[in-house]
Amino acid sequence: MGATRADKELYFEKLKELLAKYPSIFVVNVDNVGSNQMHQIRVALRGKGVVLMGKNTMVRRALRTILAENPQFERLLPHVKGNVGFVFTDEDLKEVRDIIVANKVAAPARAGALAPKDVIVPASNTGMEPGKTSFFQALGIPTKIARGTIEIVSDVKVVTAGTRVGASEATLLNLLNISPFTYGMTVVQIYDHGNVFSPEVLDIDEQVLVDRFLSAIKTIAAISLAINYPTIVSVTHSLVNAYKNVLAVSLATEYTFEAAEKIKEYLANPEAFAAAAPAAAAEAAPAAAAKEEEKEEEKEESDDDMGFGLFD
Repeated sequence: MGATRADKELYFEKLKELLAKYPSIFVVNVDNVGSNQMHQIRVALRGKGVVLMGKNTMVRRALRTILAENPQFERLLPHVKGNVGFVFTDEDLKEVRDIIVANKVAAPARAGALAPKDVIVPASNTGMEPGKTSFFQALGIPTKIARGTIEIVSDVKVVTAGTRVGASEATLLNLLNISPFTYGMTVVQIYDHGNVFSPEVLDIDEQVLVDRFLSAIKTIAAISLAINYPTIVSVTHSLVNAYKNVLAVSLATEYTFEAAEKIKEYLANPEAFAAAAPAAAAEAAPAAAAKEEEKEEEKEESDDDMGFGLFD
């Protein structure tokens, strides 16, 4: 039975309220997520996020009613497909994402289900009677009889990721009590302050972002300098280059100013500056030695006192 008009109106109001309150939204897939597991996820998110589910047609209709005032939410429409819902938050995105995907439950392989990963049956003793050897042979699994039971000789991949689980493979895994899959809420897309991006973006290290930003600044500065177009990132380099040009003109002509005079003096008499450097170093050496002697004397006096004052 479909939702009543009153239910739809309540849902529309709830969605509008959450869209206005929270700047960030996780579009999540809830395939194979049961009601109990959904309850556990809601509890884990309490105080950090709000889960809202609904039929896709109703969600799209609700979003379209607010596009005139909030056109940025149109970016959500292409992702409202399949078994999805919303998690609204104003907390740290990486922290909330980790809470969402952390709640997983083991599940047996069901015939016809799409396998999210490869399933390998390990070499082991199955504990089954020899009469079921033909079942393993039909699946191409090498076995032998050991101590009156069937033993799998080597590891065998029985299900490939991205393919449908066959009826025989599902039966085998259930007989071996192997629950190879885990199911939980997964993040499809993230909406944050008008931008939509994939969840992998949250895994990019902050240092990588800083390095890329610095590289972009250097590139912009180089281009700006090459075409003589001033920008914020190139103005410092332009000022330094202009100062160098003024110094060069001053050194090549009679024009001078305070900063250029010292350079002219150095170029006119470099031997004097070369002689002055060792002399300054020689003057500094005795002063450093005197300080070392004072420290040694203080240390000796402290040792002689044995930690007691004059009147102790």
